[in-house]
Amino acid sequence: MLPRSIILQALAGHVPDRTPVWMMRQAGRYLPEYRELRAKAGDFLSLCYNPDYATEVTLQPIRRFGFDAAILFSDILVVPHALGMKLAFETGEGPRLDPVGSLSDLKGLRETLDPSRTSPVFEAVAKIRANLPVETALLGFCGAPWTVATYMIAGRGTPDQAPARIASLMDPAFFDALIDRLVEVSADYLVGQLEAGADAVQIFDSWSGVLDPESFVRWTIRPIARLVRLVRTKRPGARIIAFPKGATLAGLIRLVEETGVDAVGLDWTAERKAVRLALGGKVALQGNLDPLALIAGGAGLDAAIDALMADLRGAAHIFNLGHGIRPETPIAHVEQMLRRVRGY
Repeated sequence: MLPRSIILQALAGHVPDRTPVWMMRQAGRYLPEYRELRAKAGDFLSLCYNPDYATEVTLQPIRRFGFDAAILFSDILVVPHALGMKLAFETGEGPRLDPVGSLSDLKGLRETLDPSRTSPVFEAVAKIRANLPVETALLGFCGAPWTVATYMIAGRGTPDQAPARIASLMDPAFFDALIDRLVEVSADYLVGQLEAGADAVQIFDSWSGVLDPESFVRWTIRPIARLVRLVRTKRPGARIIAFPKGATLAGLIRLVEETGVDAVGLDWTAERKAVRLALGGKVALQGNLDPLALIAGGAGLDAAIDALMADLRGAAHIFNLGHGIRPETPIAHVEQMLRRVRGY
């Protein structure tokens, strides 16, 4: 029997009767109800680590829009925080961590995740699942080892993640050890989410697009492949989505072949027809509306959606953005998008 969730149907390789839809960052700053709760929480991490708050934020876009999946409200930097790194989110500046730059620094961190950091996340997953309709999938997530490593080394986001790229070239022993640590603990983190009630998980490699082809294989594909294997050792059949932002078609093909993921997320620059031809019969394809088209709205938004739906018609397609929704996006444009997608 097919699962009731059409997201899970797509992840199983079935083409659902209608195209499922959700949005990356669908719970967030473009919603007034989110901003109200964020102010009540006091700071971003308090919002993430309070299971009741995280549950409420995750459910807000489901109540408003009826998306086919809810995604846990949290952050990819929970993992380094749970390894013992100091973490803060500066208003208007993004995350700040104390950088890790050597094997000595790495040895100063935990080898496993601090349960005091992860337990509230798992509690939130269980609460969210208990409050979702059975047909609405719950997605957990983590950052890919490469992307998380870039923040741990630089202590913040940078335009091209040069600090991590330089570290991988100058001190490969340290960088290998860091990636190994992140693979192991990220697998435990995803397994914990799946055991708490997540139906599937997504691995965000938001910075894979800065890597050359050889480095993409070494730092994106191979760590994700190991991560997937570890998760499925403990959770056989776990449904896993990879989102390697900026990946080339060749990179996407190799990632699918070597990792065994059930779906790949496409950013808005992906050549959809070529991806559909190469991978449409192998995995579900997720994406890839340009978030700026959603801000623009109007006839241009309708045309972009029509082209996207035509390019991926017949594939196991999960409609999504090519990256996260931006805070300035009008709610009316989200409603327009959903009417258009659901009209197919």
